[in-house]
Amino acid sequence: MQFSMIKQCRVGATGGARVRVVGALVLWAALGCLAGAHAQSPEQRTFGFGPGTATDTPLQLDLGLNGSAKAKGPQELDRIVALVNDDIITKTELDRQLVAIEVQLRRQNVRMPPPDVLRRQVLERMIVQRIQLQLAERGGIRVDEETLNQVMNKIALENGISLMELPRVLARDGIEFADFRENIRDEMITSRVQQQQVMSRITVTEQEVDNYLTNAATRRGADIEYRLAHILIGVPEGATPDVIGKKQDTAQQVVAQLHEGADFEATAVAVSEGQKALEGGDLGWRSANQLPSIFADQIAPLNVGEIVGPIRSPAGFHIIKLVDKRTSAARTQVTESLVRHILIETNQVTGDEEARSQLQALRERIVAGEDFAALARQYSADKGSAVEGGSVGWVRPGVMVPEFEQTMQRTAPGEISQPFRSGFGWHILQVMSRRSLDNTEQAERDKAREAIQQRKAEEALQSWLRRIRDEAYVEYRTDA
Repeated sequence: MQFSMIKQCRVGATGGARVRVVGALVLWAALGCLAGAHAQSPEQRTFGFGPGTATDTPLQLDLGLNGSAKAKGPQELDRIVALVNDDIITKTELDRQLVAIEVQLRRQNVRMPPPDVLRRQVLERMIVQRIQLQLAERGGIRVDEETLNQVMNKIALENGISLMELPRVLARDGIEFADFRENIRDEMITSRVQQQQVMSRITVTEQEVDNYLTNAATRRGADIEYRLAHILIGVPEGATPDVIGKKQDTAQQVVAQLHEGADFEATAVAVSEGQKALEGGDLGWRSANQLPSIFADQIAPLNVGEIVGPIRSPAGFHIIKLVDKRTSAARTQVTESLVRHILIETNQVTGDEEARSQLQALRERIVAGEDFAALARQYSADKGSAVEGGSVGWVRPGVMVPEFEQTMQRTAPGEISQPFRSGFGWHILQVMSRRSLDNTEQAERDKAREAIQQRKAEEALQSWLRRIRDEAYVEYRTDA
């Protein structure tokens, strides 16, 4: 059976997992935590500057439309704050991102660092993203309008509004819809670059899974989950002993400040070079088996609120705080549903109401006795399942998109659901049967594989980002 388009791809699967990640980001953004940066396309932002060819920092324009305008002299439109290879970052772009991060930190109740420190951190994040966008452009990685529209529609649906209402909701938070849309495109492109350059190269062997499970069985506290906060004092690749020593001194000074009462989240925002720095260093919940071995043994004996570090790794010096911990429930039983569905996509020709009406009519025909499978083959836009009469096979929890899974769980075997909306369009589904089985062994192997993959991916991504940053030409314009 072909793989249905409505299934969520697991981490490491090409493309699909990225949408899931972006979906979380854009939901946060649509709630007003992300200002619209990068309103211009890369072509509009690029002025052909490179090493040794930079012009004066202010971007000026003399329209020369009349004498009075000319008498006033050039009108300053924007200022350059950084050159990144042959691209620029402007003060307007930086200011937009600063507003977004400030909103985010306030909502997280994170103490704001000094303005110059926050500005430096946000600018550095923008530089790293711009480098990735340049790699994408050279590699031909793009997000087409149809794909972007699907994600934008998903944002609206996740916030209980229509796509037509989204601009109005964003405007209430001072966000331009066009800016927001291009920012989401940039995030999707960046994720695809990371997928191509890093994630797709991560492999996990069966022997690694076996070893992981063997070690987990002997490791105490394997059923404990930890919520961690993290600060990284990075060390460049090929650093000299002198540089390493200075970085270690910096890390030790940070640890001393934290023990003296400095706020961990604010410190992470100010000094950390980790990917979660501007989120206060929050790494979220991790099981004991998901922790790198260099962390696991040192975190296990900690009490909530305690700090450990600096811990040396190839990436640099790490400082970890145990924010909270909990016992994780073992998953032993799983209920699977045998499901088939019909999908009608929405587009410029077929709107929401028409798609829903078509499915309502198809549902009435099925209830009246027509064959579900035949109608699925004829009408369903999900070609992967249509050839199977709409069947997506036996489905376990967590595989389908949330809207599909919720409707599936509410539908009794043999029943036909009412039309419902997902990010892919409008559906009706039928649950043909259900079964419960012991899935403990396979679930444990799946969790082990995902944990290994996550750990490898985080380490590889951090190393890759550090390398492309070191290789890029970056010039700061401190007078902006």
